[in-house]
Amino acid sequence: MSHSKESHTKKTEAPTGQNFLKTIIESDVAAGKNQGQVVTRFPPEPNGYLHIGHAKSICLNFDLAAEFQGRCHLRFDDTNPETEEVEYIQSIQNDIKWLGYDWGRHLYFASDYFEQLYEWAVYLIKNNKAYVCSLTEAQVKEYRGDFNRPGQDSPFRERSVEENLDLFRRMRVGEFQEGQHTVRAKIDMKSPNMNMRDPLFYRIKYTSHPKVGS
Repeated sequence: MSHSKESHTKKTEAPTGQNFLKTIIESDVAAGKNQGQVVTRFPPEPNGYLHIGHAKSICLNFDLAAEFQGRCHLRFDDTNPETEEVEYIQSIQNDIKWLGYDWGRHLYFASDYFEQLYEWAVYLIKNNKAYVCSLTEAQVKEYRGDFNRPGQDSPFRERSVEENLDLFRRMRVGEFQEGQHTVRAKIDMKSPNMNMRDPLFYRIKYTSHPKVGS
């Protein structure tokens, strides 16, 4: 019994001074993945000031990139204008520099890709993998079920591609009120994984965005 325990411990022990991320990167570089280039990223949402957990992520991503002669991108996840402000964007950049890191020319914002995200949503709708749902927020919650109860399909799930595209276009140009429609991925409302129950990925919000305005 004693011998068996010792063997198990030896098998699961990590090499001294090594972490599992570095092990994975070394393996990928050796295999020639991404032409051996290492690119990491720090993707904060600018809805507040950084805390100690952010500092750990910053050091991890920038240090790993430097160790493998790669680069680290600073990419703001600025897709929720209700909670985001320019003050936080500037504060985050200042804190990263205070820690001694520099992203160089690799500063990005998710909002830079709003047009691409819109086109991807159109693509999903055209391929019958997304739809415009007109349930209220409370109804969406009720239809989703819970961990012990499977969800139910939205009554709007089988709208035609043409109707979905028309509604989505009209959502974009401001024809509807907040909460009147959402766009949802068409996955599986009975999935044991709650995240797979037709998640929402577009809402109507009349809120000014700190980077792209209204």
